[in-house]
Amino acid sequence: MRSEQQMMDLILDVARKDERIRVVYLNGSRTNPNAPKDKYQDFDVVYAVTDISPFAGDNRWLAVFGELAIMQEPSCIDLAFGHDPDLFRRHTRLMLFEDGNRIDLTVAELELALAEYTKDSLTFPLLDKDGILPPISSPSDRDYWIKRPTEAQFQGNCNEFWWCLNNVAKGINRDELPYVMEMFNVYVREALMRGLNWSVGVETGFSVSTGKSGKYLKRYLASDRYEALKQTYPDGDYLHIWEAVFTACTLFSEISRETAEALGYHYLLEEEKGTLRYLQSMRDEWQAVWNGK
Repeated sequence: MRSEQQMMDLILDVARKDERIRVVYLNGSRTNPNAPKDKYQDFDVVYAVTDISPFAGDNRWLAVFGELAIMQEPSCIDLAFGHDPDLFRRHTRLMLFEDGNRIDLTVAELELALAEYTKDSLTFPLLDKDGILPPISSPSDRDYWIKRPTEAQFQGNCNEFWWCLNNVAKGINRDELPYVMEMFNVYVREALMRGLNWSVGVETGFSVSTGKSGKYLKRYLASDRYEALKQTYPDGDYLHIWEAVFTACTLFSEISRETAEALGYHYLLEEEKGTLRYLQSMRDEWQAVWNGK
């Protein structure tokens, strides 16, 4: 696997040799002082160019970066599904190479790239041929810190969590496993993760990021709560799903009551109680059928 230095040298060498590339900057975890450093981090690179057409219209120039295992062009997928991205202002390739390195390379017209340069706190300049980049602060994940919810947002999230569980229960009792897993692992889990993030925010004064999809939650949750979170990821066995559902309910109730108290918000306890009664009755029905088989 090529080293970080080899990859950075390659990225900059390509830019220095091409007069159309005027600015290069880096985003993402490699600029984040709080992100753990390892060989799996992507190189999130922006090339700001005077003429994007040759870069967007032909992939052959990418061979210089190495032998590809697979590449994704998000804008092309958008086109396939009926969306209409502007390919000739910005074009991104997500490239995984045979040696395991990954470059997420965006080529953008110069004016657009300059306008976006200061909008992400995780930005680090690599090359500025014309001295046109504005001053920028040292990279920080401050743009990604957990945001304090309003009371309406907090209550809406609680309602979402408790409401969507009725769909999980119905799906189990109808033996609709794909539906169950989507309801639980998408809609219910999104609400649970928001609740966990807000709980961390309360504990840290809303001054940290738990990373994409909460990948750093282990750093901030008490060990028993992180273990509880792990138990909310079931396999396809309905008994295990029911166990995960009630574990999620207990965890969500605890963190949400604490968050409500800390922020001075009203927790909608009757919604919790109503849902728990319904879930228990549905589980009893399922158990009766399951025992009869």
